[in-house]
Amino acid sequence: MSFTVEAGTRRLRLPHYLGYASGDAANNLAFSMTSLFLLVYYTDVVGMSAAAAGTLFLVIRVWDAFADVFAGRVVDATMTRWGKFRPFFLFGAVPLMLLSVATFTVPALAEGATAVLLAYLTYGLLGLVYSLVNIPYGSLASAMTQVPEERGRLAGFRMIGTASTMILLALVVAPQLQRFQGDPDGLQQSLLVTTALFGVVGVLLYLFLFRTATEQVPRTVAKVSLKQSLGTLRRNQPLMVLCVASLAFLCGMFALTTAQAYYARDVLQNANYIIVLTLLSSGAIFLIAPFIPWVIRTVGKKHGFVGFGAIGVVGGVVISLGPPSVPVVPLVGFGLVGVAVAGVNTLMWALEADTVEYGEWRTGVRTEGTTYALFSFTRKLGQAVGGAAAAYAIGIGGYVANAPAQSEAALWWITAAAGFLPAAFILVGIVLFLRYPLTEAAFAEMVEQTRARRADTRAGERKEVP
Repeated sequence: MSFTVEAGTRRLRLPHYLGYASGDAANNLAFSMTSLFLLVYYTDVVGMSAAAAGTLFLVIRVWDAFADVFAGRVVDATMTRWGKFRPFFLFGAVPLMLLSVATFTVPALAEGATAVLLAYLTYGLLGLVYSLVNIPYGSLASAMTQVPEERGRLAGFRMIGTASTMILLALVVAPQLQRFQGDPDGLQQSLLVTTALFGVVGVLLYLFLFRTATEQVPRTVAKVSLKQSLGTLRRNQPLMVLCVASLAFLCGMFALTTAQAYYARDVLQNANYIIVLTLLSSGAIFLIAPFIPWVIRTVGKKHGFVGFGAIGVVGGVVISLGPPSVPVVPLVGFGLVGVAVAGVNTLMWALEADTVEYGEWRTGVRTEGTTYALFSFTRKLGQAVGGAAAAYAIGIGGYVANAPAQSEAALWWITAAAGFLPAAFILVGIVLFLRYPLTEAAFAEMVEQTRARRADTRAGERKEVP
């Protein structure tokens, strides 16, 4: 079904897409830095056990999830001369990047139990400020356009921003892990310089996002009350299905992300393999993103989600069964998971934007902030559960920090955390998502009805003016 642009709005141009990509690149200079390397940092530099670090991840990421809900309410209650979302990029960039540096400075500030307490404090504050920047960023897409293909393209550019940053992180940080293996002080100093440089780059990227972002989808209510937000969420079945299915999928994705550095360094016996694994698991987005609008047009978001997810299940099994002595086999598995993550994650963002329209169609109120916050809440829970599950699995295997070699049991559990565990979570996500009710045709009809209702409201308001 063809889609028309609503009166008063315009088609997005390349600067809008590039600006949106730069926003997620900046987000991931903080977010993916912790997802990829914070567990290694806590075990090998701070000196925590894998189990203690896993508990920290679980506690702080659940805290982050509730911080997302708080941030969603702040966003829905905000309206300024810069718009609803853009001010958060302007004022949140510097605090977020400073906290990212602080999170990787724990041993330089304290030791022992105090260092662990400081790790909770810095990581917890990072999560709160990240929510206050990321929730408006994610909510922005639904306010930029209602055209499905443009939303798919925005999601694709967003994932390109994510993948670019993750590849950059691997290229910069992986050699440091290899060079300073067994030298926690050297690794600490190296990461301090690295995160400081990333902080400067991140602030510049947020400023570019602020400059290029546009909020043009009409809204009937500028500031949304808590009652209106909750009423919209209660009646939004597509959002609920998307959240529970995404939770399972993201548990698998973050389990793999958490175990990836250990798999490269200890199973494949070379930390520089992190670069290869990241290129395979994150670089796939450069191949997949251009085809997402085509996937949406031909098979729809729902079937695309299920199909990409199935590829991920196969990839996880290949990682676990592939012999490390023949690295090409598990590398193929990482590539398959990369295709799955690229496809499903990109479709998730487009699906979430669609649920905003569904909520407005049911209630007459747009709640981008709260809707995205609930979706992000489940993403943070996925990060918490997936990251903690991988950390616990590594701990069960008997991982020993800074040891020249790990036991066979430790290597098996690291491999399972990178392969079987993600495959199982993704399979559950596929089964849950089969209940998603919103088709492409139904979405287009729903948006047209909402537009007509808005037009009737505006006409009625004009008649009441004396």
